[in-house]
Amino acid sequence: MAGTIIIPAAPQRASAERGVVDLWKAIKPLTTVASAMNTGAHPDDEHSATLAYLSLGMGVDTYSVIANRGEGGQNEIGSELGNALGIIRTRELQEASKITNVTLSNLSQKLNDPIYDFGFSKSPDETLAKWGEDVAYERLIRQIREKRPDVLIPAFLNEPSTHGHHRAVNVLTERAFKDAGNPKVFPQQLEEGLEPWQPKKLYVPASDKSYDVALSVGEYNEVYGASYSQLGEESRYMHKSQGMGRQVDEGQGTAYYKLQGSADGKKQSQKTETTLFGGIAFTFEDLAQEIDAKGKDNKVVKQLKLLQKDTDEVIAAYPKFAEVAREVHEMKADVKTTIDQVKTSSLEQPVKSDLLHRLEVKEKQLNKASQEATSVVVKVKPETGELVPGQTTKVTVTAYNGGSVEISGVSLKLNVPEGWSAKAVGAAQFGKLGKNQTVKTEFEVTVPKQVEDFNPYAAPMITADIGYEAFGTAASLHAVPDNAVAVLPPVALSLSPEAAILNTLKPEEAVSVKITATNYAPGEEKATVSLKTPEGWTVEPAVQELSFTKKNETKAAEFSVKVPANVKPGSYSLAAIANDGKSDSSRTVQVIQYPHIGKTYYVKPANLTIQAFDLKVPQGLKVGYVSSGFDNIDQVLRQVGVNVTNLDAKAIQFGDLSQYDTIVLGIRAYAFRPELIPSNQRLLDYAKNGGNLVVQYHKPEDKWTPNLAPYPIKIGEPLIEWRVTDENSKVTMLAPEHPIFNAPNKITDADWQNWIQDRSAYNPSEWGKEYTQLISNGDPGEKEFTGTFLTANYGKGTYTYSSLVWYREMPNLVPGSIRMFVNMISLKQSGAASAGTAASSK
Repeated sequence: MAGTIIIPAAPQRASAERGVVDLWKAIKPLTTVASAMNTGAHPDDEHSATLAYLSLGMGVDTYSVIANRGEGGQNEIGSELGNALGIIRTRELQEASKITNVTLSNLSQKLNDPIYDFGFSKSPDETLAKWGEDVAYERLIRQIREKRPDVLIPAFLNEPSTHGHHRAVNVLTERAFKDAGNPKVFPQQLEEGLEPWQPKKLYVPASDKSYDVALSVGEYNEVYGASYSQLGEESRYMHKSQGMGRQVDEGQGTAYYKLQGSADGKKQSQKTETTLFGGIAFTFEDLAQEIDAKGKDNKVVKQLKLLQKDTDEVIAAYPKFAEVAREVHEMKADVKTTIDQVKTSSLEQPVKSDLLHRLEVKEKQLNKASQEATSVVVKVKPETGELVPGQTTKVTVTAYNGGSVEISGVSLKLNVPEGWSAKAVGAAQFGKLGKNQTVKTEFEVTVPKQVEDFNPYAAPMITADIGYEAFGTAASLHAVPDNAVAVLPPVALSLSPEAAILNTLKPEEAVSVKITATNYAPGEEKATVSLKTPEGWTVEPAVQELSFTKKNETKAAEFSVKVPANVKPGSYSLAAIANDGKSDSSRTVQVIQYPHIGKTYYVKPANLTIQAFDLKVPQGLKVGYVSSGFDNIDQVLRQVGVNVTNLDAKAIQFGDLSQYDTIVLGIRAYAFRPELIPSNQRLLDYAKNGGNLVVQYHKPEDKWTPNLAPYPIKIGEPLIEWRVTDENSKVTMLAPEHPIFNAPNKITDADWQNWIQDRSAYNPSEWGKEYTQLISNGDPGEKEFTGTFLTANYGKGTYTYSSLVWYREMPNLVPGSIRMFVNMISLKQSGAASAGTAASSK
């Protein structure tokens, strides 16, 4: 296969070339005993080109260890944020790792884990304090001791211009390089059976100006029909929620690294290298020479040299599948013999442990190589991926022989969690499996009545082990279902809205709550649905009975919630309850499904937050909202009584814009709404003729140019230095008399309290003198920005540019953000934005 690689948007279809490529991917790792680990903070931090070069190119046993799940990032494919985004980014990382043949681990283990992406951080100290330094460090040391990498590579440097999460992982990785081999560090791990492990080298990212190793990641590989840079980008395209992946030409790309530490204390020689493994045993022959030099055990040396011969013969047999299969199974037998000899040898225990680990890795790799060479296809097919407590279902395990090698002694086994039962219906052992033949076993699986909610970060609950023999040697394969199998509540409840605003100026107005109930039970189901409210609140009706005739049927129930007349400002929580006659359940199931990651679920409490505060909204306020798809601000505005119309391309290009009091552009809209830049003059004319145009933050790469605004606005770079991450940082209103701070709602210092995650992102560094600077704000100890919130009169109307993170604050019902946003979109009703002093930045 030659030419530029194709980036699939959905699961890849069968193709003529795939078999030979997958066979090569499976046998190449047999040629080396070396290993490497790349550490990063978030999904998409991995050095994708280097991982492809090491794993797919060199066959190195390659690991990617990522700290958190990316919950605090932005989302370029939908409006999911927080845990829901973390689930998406985790699945993207898993799919990306499959492409580069990399073994993935996360330090974060569950939803709401301490190692959480809490948003941008400027400091590794802040990051480690929030994560729990000991928790994060113990988990990283554990990963190193389990995986035993020869080489460690943190993805980022500990530099002030770098994200605090990236810096924190660098700090932990450099420390772990020294500590993982020290038995006094986390000795409880040794009590569990782990042994200390000292990686041999620590490399950090470098540039072409100063480096010790240069990896030719732009090198073209004929088998893959692509360079390693291209293969790395193919994996990066899986990070669609972050807008990753780019086209690179063949032959382009070099990855540079600097030697930061070595186990033997030696420094890098004056000569630069083209490998990370200089002086490290890379092949079985290298291992044999190391053992031979110790003069300890000639039998082991002989076996290691035999394994070197085996690997050479496997590679020589490629691409003849049956011949590769024979050589692979001969090597399997020799690896087993070598393991037995190492165990009974006179080698010192650390050397034994090292050899046994590398040989156990080879056993796993040989099983994969056997599967590809024999063309055995194994599948786990659940009758349904959506189970409920107490349910009995069917799961079928199949094995198909697509090759010319006859295999025998086939066994099919289904693995289920402790407390579940799985009984084979019919035979699970088969004598022979010839070419183009399939064997299958159906299992009857019963879920316990008491079971924990689905954890999207846990290993698959249902898996299969398939055993068989070829050429007199056993092989074993592990298979998982294509999509997640989840235990869900029998009746799941979703609330609309999930968060609501109660205007304390109008306490008599009832809050309307709609509950949509979904039946996940396999057949008929009945449930009574109710709302649990704070004391003194009333709900009509008190309960509603719902009946379902089949699985996945949905029914809706509407409730009217009234509050006491003297309700105080604050946050209140309501819970939706479903009772099926056996127990109460209060859970929402959010189905997360995209073509590139398949289907998974987020199970969370079925709660509704009601935020009570005073809010004035002008009567008849009409807003046109131009969404980039990344926020729910339009929904919040509708809740408070604003007439919001979402503007499509046709409306922007040809519609009557003058009918709207205000037009709002969502974050980064110029990047994701292609009609905006050609129509920008229409938007400016709308403002000039008396409209109120509001633009939320953009990055320079979002096609933003200073002249998109009526008076130039330049975004500060590097972007990392132009944001405020402390949500509690002091805000000074520079133009307190401006209508944005006075009408229809009086803004005070209290409105800047209880913000979440951040204040602002991608602040302007320069702007025209025509703008009024509305606020001054910065992180403690740093310079304050005065271009965060800019507004100007423009012709008969107004133009406002804001880098405040409205998209986080408003859906989380931060009162001050909503009151201020309503003021900002009410400028036409409040009068011209003439107060305050306009000043240009320096």
